[in-house]
Amino acid sequence: MKHYPKHLVILIIWLGQTAGYAQPTSHALVEGFPDSLLVSTDFEQNGIYRLILGRLQRSRGIVIAESEERIRGDISKLIFEIPPEYSAQDVYDYFRNSFSDKGYDELFGCIGRECGSSNYWANDIFRNRVLYGPERNQYFLNVRAHDRGSEPSHISLYVITRGNRRTYAYLEIVEPPGTSGPIQVVGKAFLADIEEDGAISLNSITFRSDDQLHESVDLSELALELLQRPQYRFYVVSHFTAEGNLDQLLARSNRRAEAVRLHLISLGVPGTQLIPRGLGPLAPLCAQEQCAERVELVQVQDAN
Repeated sequence: MKHYPKHLVILIIWLGQTAGYAQPTSHALVEGFPDSLLVSTDFEQNGIYRLILGRLQRSRGIVIAESEERIRGDISKLIFEIPPEYSAQDVYDYFRNSFSDKGYDELFGCIGRECGSSNYWANDIFRNRVLYGPERNQYFLNVRAHDRGSEPSHISLYVITRGNRRTYAYLEIVEPPGTSGPIQVVGKAFLADIEEDGAISLNSITFRSDDQLHESVDLSELALELLQRPQYRFYVVSHFTAEGNLDQLLARSNRRAEAVRLHLISLGVPGTQLIPRGLGPLAPLCAQEQCAERVELVQVQDAN
C-alpha cells in the first residue's frame, strides 16, 4: 500500500462557525483574534475553577498564587495559534481593548517576569506544556463579564511566544452552570488521512548531524491533535538512506524516530501512544521526489 504524504491541515468548526486563517472565530463573550487558528479545545461541565488573581510562586514545593478564588461553572478551554506577523503584545492589547470596550471588569493582569515562571503557568495551572515559553514573552489577564443574568462569567487569557517564535493565545471561559456546552473541533484532515491511507508523512522535519531534531522543528500542532485522540496509537517511522552499512543506517534511523517521539512526549503526548521504528533504507519508495530521510506516522492496527 502506498502512503501518500498529506499536509496536516485542520478544518475547524466552532459552534457552527468555520474558523481558520483569514476567518476569525467568535464566542458570545469573546471575539477571536483576527486570522487566528483554533487548534485545541476542552470542556468541563459544572467544574471547580481556580481563578488566579496574583503572581505565581512556589512555596514548600507547591505552586500558589498571591491571591486566588475557587468558583464553579462550565469551563471552556481554547488554544489559538496566532499568525506570525503578530506579536504577543499585539494579541494581549487586542483582547484587553476588546474586554474594556465590552465593559468587563479587569481583576488581575501581568506581563513578563512579574507573572512568575512560565513553567508554573503551563504545567501547574493550565497543565499544557505547549503553553511553556520564556518568561519575558508571557501575558496574563483575568476579567469578569456581566453579560448573562445575575451570575457573572470569568475569562482568563494567557498569551505566550514560545522559543520557536510561535505565539499562542489560551482562553479559559467560565460561565454559570448549564450556560454553555462543548466546543466542537471536527473535520480534521489529519485523522481522515490516517483512516484512509494508514499513514501520513510529517513534513519539514530536519535533523542535526547527531540525528537529533534540529532546533527549528516544532510539532506543537501535531501534539495537540494526538492529545485529543488518546485512543489511537502510532508508529513513528524514520527512513534513512545514505552511505554506510545496513546496521549503521538502521541504528541512525532508530535514533531519529526516538528523537521525534521524545519531542512529542515533551509536548505532553503520552509515551505509550508512540512506538519508534527505524527502517533505514529498507522502504525506499514513496510519492515524494526527495524522501530518503522522511518520517511517517503510521496508525497501529490493533486486533479486535
